Amino acid sequence: MDAKLQPVLLLASHDPALLTPLEPALLATGARVDVVLSLEAALGAIDAAQPPTLVLLDAALPSMDPRMNIERLLAAARADDNANCVSIVLITDTVTQNWTDRLAEGVIDDLILRSSGVAYWRLRVERVLRNRPVARELEALREAQLLHTSMDHLTGVYNREAILTMLFRETDRVQRMNSPLSLLLLDIDDFGHWNSRLGNDICDDLLRQVAARITRLLRSYDVLGRPGKDEFLLGLPGCSADNAAMLAERIRMDVFGQTFRADGQLIRLSACFGIASSQGRSPVVVLREAEQALQRARVAGPESIQCYGDCAESFHAPVKFLSSSSGDELLAW
Repeated sequence: MDAKLQPVLLLASHDPALLTPLEPALLATGARVDVVLSLEAALGAIDAAQPPTLVLLDAALPSMDPRMNIERLLAAARADDNANCVSIVLITDTVTQNWTDRLAEGVIDDLILRSSGVAYWRLRVERVLRNRPVARELEALREAQLLHTSMDHLTGVYNREAILTMLFRETDRVQRMNSPLSLLLLDIDDFGHWNSRLGNDICDDLLRQVAARITRLLRSYDVLGRPGKDEFLLGLPGCSADNAAMLAERIRMDVFGQTFRADGQLIRLSACFGIASSQGRSPVVVLREAEQALQRARVAGPESIQCYGDCAESFHAPVKFLSSSSGDELLAW
């Protein structure tokens, strides 16, 4: 068989009673079978440049790192920034509600009881291998349709509904992995002034420039959305409120510290920032807290950064700006 066409099965188990009968049975299907004995080795194989076609993952697979567990491996394997889309069949002693939920969510592709016979194993593995290409194609079509309806067509970032959906999914991961998540909400100062002065078309281009500059500062798994006319919302997985405040400071300097070109003019924009920490709570609640922090930042003045509660030190503007009521020189040079 052509090595490029030969399926590769990763058997991730430390159980001799499972490995002894199963490995030769899988080899008999014509597939190449690789065996790993730890969660770290399994994740390394999944993340490799040439990942396996299918992973048979023992739910009891041990880890050399106490921080690693089966849920963390599944989260990493299904992370949005993981380009390798492998099929995962979970080997378990009992079918729990947790594993049923993971199956329904598409985190795993099938469940097989450890006590199943070798003939049954071969049948289920062959079914997954046969059905997976069709399922992937349908999933790609569905994701393309969702992408079309979830994007803000002006700036190319997510719209309000889409980013909230993504934050709910990310919150589920935060709860499972006990990891931080912060929301950063920013509002362009006195954008209504620029809208009345420059017109809708030019201000739309300014918003596109802002979105593009922010995107260049983000990690591949951060999410950026536009929930309002001149507001942008960032979801920052693995980021504490202190780290989010440092990112806000960088956005203030790298995005708004440089002039924007608009209709042949060079103008300066600024923004206020509100930050809130998830702690595994509903994104709707955390977004409300970020909005409250943003309101305090607006009161404090242009370029202010405020965190909800005592989650991080607040930053204040290093320079003063005129308000829209002071005349046409607002934020321009």
